[in-house]
Amino acid sequence: MSSLDQRTSVVTGGAGFIGSFLCEALLRDGNKVICIDNFSTGHVRNIEALLRNPDFQFLRIDVNEAFDLETFAELEAFKVKFLGVHEIYHLAMPTISKGFEEFRIPTLLTNSIGTRNMLDVAVKYKAKFLLASSAVVYGNRSAEKSMFAEEDLGVVNHLTPRAPYNEGKRFAETMVATYAEVHSLDAKIARIFRTFGPRMPLFQGHQIPDFVLAALENKPLVIAGDAATTTALVYVSDVVDGLIRCMRADASVRVVNIGSDHELPMRDVAATMITLAESTSEIVYETAPPFLTQMGLPNLTKARELLHWIPLMRLEDGLSKTIDYVRANKLLLTNGG
Repeated sequence: MSSLDQRTSVVTGGAGFIGSFLCEALLRDGNKVICIDNFSTGHVRNIEALLRNPDFQFLRIDVNEAFDLETFAELEAFKVKFLGVHEIYHLAMPTISKGFEEFRIPTLLTNSIGTRNMLDVAVKYKAKFLLASSAVVYGNRSAEKSMFAEEDLGVVNHLTPRAPYNEGKRFAETMVATYAEVHSLDAKIARIFRTFGPRMPLFQGHQIPDFVLAALENKPLVIAGDAATTTALVYVSDVVDGLIRCMRADASVRVVNIGSDHELPMRDVAATMITLAESTSEIVYETAPPFLTQMGLPNLTKARELLHWIPLMRLEDGLSKTIDYVRANKLLLTNGG
């Protein structure tokens, strides 16, 4: 494939958990990849193996600041000035639960100014655009409503401490839809539900990686909630496959749920983790943090019919891969390396 035939993909948040796997998948597909990250919650170790690939270029950029891709000497080989970029995956977002207070302003700005900046890049190059949105836009589940389709209207309290993320995602979706209509952009919104896998950061309030570390150290696995707490988990490679399928779909495809509709008790996930890690850990419960969204389940009809997508990774296999990753990188992960 000649350089003229290669698709150039931009991935914001590309050094993050999902973003780094997306960069790898796009490179395997023969794309050139421009990875943008400011390492607010991503890490260089997630993309270290890609830095020597001539089709991969990392730019340390804060998307909330204006920038021009054509001014970066690192991108001369990509001929951006002449060939432009073909698609933009906008995943940039501080993904942290514990200690979120420190990231409220950056989160607010990324959902607004950062999204605008990336949409302006898409307009400039007439590139396809995909926003990595979230299931939080649907609001909390209820006894009457536990499964959400793309047409469902969510209710989000826009004045809580979590609003910069929850309501911010809703505004980002509005911005994408508006740009798509005003500028005739092929722009899509992927609402991602709870995702797990290797490279999830530790100590940031994400239960699965913290479960893994606790199990490996034979410490209690702490469930935020009680014995009735449930979850539905989709593995990161399935999410990446869904994002790529969404981007490549017909322009009529606008909003799609990406997640698992298989619900199970959190205590069963913890018990499976203990078994796979050959751990002696116990399961304990603590009060869930305030404003935690009680996430519903995705209706996957559109994903199946329009993208021909379903999650394929078995929970046990995904947990095993996550355990293997944390075990192999435990020293770096726990020492901030």
